[in-house]
This record gives sequence, structure tokens and C-alpha cells, in this order.
Amino acid sequence: MEQTDAELIAAVLGGKIESFEPLVQKYSPRVFGTARRYARRESEVEDIVQEVWTKAYQKLSSFRGDAPFEHWLMRLAVHTCYDFLRSHQRNRETTFSEISEPETDWLERFAATPESSDEHASAAKQLIDRVLEQLSPSARLVITLLEIEERTVKEISEVTGWSVPLVKVRAFRARAEMRKILAKMAPEKYL
Repeated sequence: MEQTDAELIAAVLGGKIESFEPLVQKYSPRVFGTARRYARRESEVEDIVQEVWTKAYQKLSSFRGDAPFEHWLMRLAVHTCYDFLRSHQRNRETTFSEISEPETDWLERFAATPESSDEHASAAKQLIDRVLEQLSPSARLVITLLEIEERTVKEISEVTGWSVPLVKVRAFRARAEMRKILAKMAPEKYL
């Protein structure tokens, strides 16, 4: 018989450490998916996931059960990813290079006919990845949650702990930051 998350958590808190393993197996795909949105290399993703599970185990006693365990865990995962972005922001070299030929090609087609831009999705993804890489940690976090994960402002507020107005302000600033990055990378006609 399969135990519920609450039963597994109670067992872990009661000293049965092996009861943590089913939680890891159940939620690891979701944690990995979240980490992949913030880190480039698989080794970095694995480090983030390891850190999330370590924190989850250490802070399990702080889980109150007001919301599902998955919500608590994903909030922890987003905070861990944000910490990762902030720590790597200091060590990153920023280079604004010209847009590659496939990316320019995609931009040209998108500017002409936005509805037909799907055929070169890999060039678009490369361009988006390059722009996201240049964003500040808070801008990257809010754009990823808002535009890529398609979360609402209220959901972002709950996940990050920021107020709703602060989420809106950070989203506005993140979009402005993206425009500046694109302006350095691409001709003005695309903006």
C-alpha cells in the first residue's frame, strides 16, 4: 500500500530516514525540470537538484502541511535556483556578440510574418537562451516563471515570497533589461 506524502513526512520526522526516498523518487522529475530552466550544464542541474533535496531533508520539520508538499518543495527549488543564479552572476563574463546567421534569419522571418516563425524554433530557442543568460538573477527568475512557465503574478508572488506589486515591477524591469540586451545584440529594427 502506497503511503501519502504526509505519512512519509511523519515517518521521516519520526526517525525512519528511508521514508524520504519515495518522496525523492516521486518529485525528482519536477525538481530536475525546474533546475534545467535555470542552469545550462547538466552538472550544474545535478548540483542544484542535490542542493534542493539536501535543504528539503534539513528543513522538513518546517513543513507545516498548510499546502501540498509539492508546493513547498517547488518553492524551495525556485529559491535554490535563484541562489544559484545570484552566485553565478558574479563569476560570469558578459559578452555581447553578434547574432548568429540562423538567429538573424529567424528574426527576419518573425518580423515579417510572426505566425510562420515556428519552423526555425531551434534558432529562436538559442536566441532566448542567450538573452536569458545575460539577465540579472531576479530578472531571469521572473521572466522564466512568467513567460516560460506561464505562471500568474499571484503564483510568482507565492513561490518567491515577493509582494504582487514587486513581481509586477520586477517583470517590467526584466523586460526593459531584455530590450537593452537585444539592442546590443541585434539591429534596432527588431525591437
